[in-house]
Amino acid sequence: MRILARLAALVTAFLALSVSAWAQPGGSPLVVTITEGNVDPLPIAITDFIGEDSASAERGAEISRVITNNLRNSGLFAPVDSDAFIEDITNIDLRPRFADWRVINASALLVGRVSVDEQGRLLVAFRLWDTAAEQQLLGMQFTSVPENWRRLAHKVSDAIYERLTGESGFFDTRIVYVSEGTGPDGEPTRRLVIMDQDGANPSFLTDRSYMALLPNFSPTAQQITYVSFRDLQATSYLYDLQTGRQEALFDNRNNAITGGGQSLSARFHPNGRELVLSIGQRGRHDLYGFDLRSRALRQLTNNPSDDTEPSYSPDGSQIVFASNRSGPPQLYVMNADGSDQRRISFGPGRYTSPTWSPRGDLIAFVKQQGRMFSLGVLRADGSGEERILYDGYFVDTPAWSPNGRMLLFTRGDFSPDGTRYSVWTVDLGGFNLRRLPTQGAASDAAWSPLLD
Repeated sequence: MRILARLAALVTAFLALSVSAWAQPGGSPLVVTITEGNVDPLPIAITDFIGEDSASAERGAEISRVITNNLRNSGLFAPVDSDAFIEDITNIDLRPRFADWRVINASALLVGRVSVDEQGRLLVAFRLWDTAAEQQLLGMQFTSVPENWRRLAHKVSDAIYERLTGESGFFDTRIVYVSEGTGPDGEPTRRLVIMDQDGANPSFLTDRSYMALLPNFSPTAQQITYVSFRDLQATSYLYDLQTGRQEALFDNRNNAITGGGQSLSARFHPNGRELVLSIGQRGRHDLYGFDLRSRALRQLTNNPSDDTEPSYSPDGSQIVFASNRSGPPQLYVMNADGSDQRRISFGPGRYTSPTWSPRGDLIAFVKQQGRMFSLGVLRADGSGEERILYDGYFVDTPAWSPNGRMLLFTRGDFSPDGTRYSVWTVDLGGFNLRRLPTQGAASDAAWSPLLD
């Protein structure tokens, strides 16, 4: 299968935050209605968060910029240019002059304040207003150490997103990906990098001494699995982001993969205690469950074909996977114990890289027809029509945002020096296509759950 051919070819935990809510008036009709098609972004005015001194005022302006970028990049909000602002907000506890904000077409207004308490903690307070109804929609305060100011900005962004859309946000998250480079002797390198979802705070997790591919987050975002070639074969590893400890899940003493076998595409069960992965031996790949506590393997599929790239449903009761048992690879779903295996894709071409949406209703996939690759989604039960979100020269490794609204994917573009890989996002309507800032060429991205 394509992913196998590609394989052959080749942070510390955050400090806790506290939050409090202010009393607020009744509800307001201001909401962002989300459909599968394109939407008109909601105009929102975001003022610089005021500070008690020059240092906190500067930090407040930085926080406002992060919030502005987050909301704009979601595709659902259109921040109003600050040059158009009429009222100068100097006290967020006073009601704004709503007419001044309506005249510049701001449907919503965000104002905030930054201060430092007696213990040296950073306090970020904000109010969100509906300018037409002249009502407060949300008032909250987040607290953390000063170094966590970007996380506070992401927390504010998530709170605003959820209040106005009715969905949970995805800004206080991290992304891990493979940085593709070249070593000192011209050899290809593949290193894991972790960063905030907006590209800030990148950090290498692995070095150039071995290749690392196909990372996936645990449900707690404190561990990742990945595939390494340190032992000259593909082996699944577990990386603890709190301690930096790495361990191979298997070795040649494990009877399930003796004889030069390889383990691929390990993904966590929603309970965080189990994995599902593909193990190759004797010329084929089957799916196995793996208990992280007992280290026990159990075989889930037993077919002469290749069964690969498994992904759990959000409730852990089912698994989607790719298999060539009926010819070119197609998508199949089975119960988590391996029973009731059934095909759900029937279109022409090769279907690979299935990934179950956190909402449970959709499965993302990659389809190849001839020289064209497509990123698409279809219903988890296989009914209805599939929806293509992006077509391109090369597409691979889709990964969902934790709210199921966006997809990360690897995009390859032709260049005279070979395919150039990068990581992009697109929404469920096929709109808001955006390249992520990464450390050079990048692939195989995974999106963490919301951080605690």
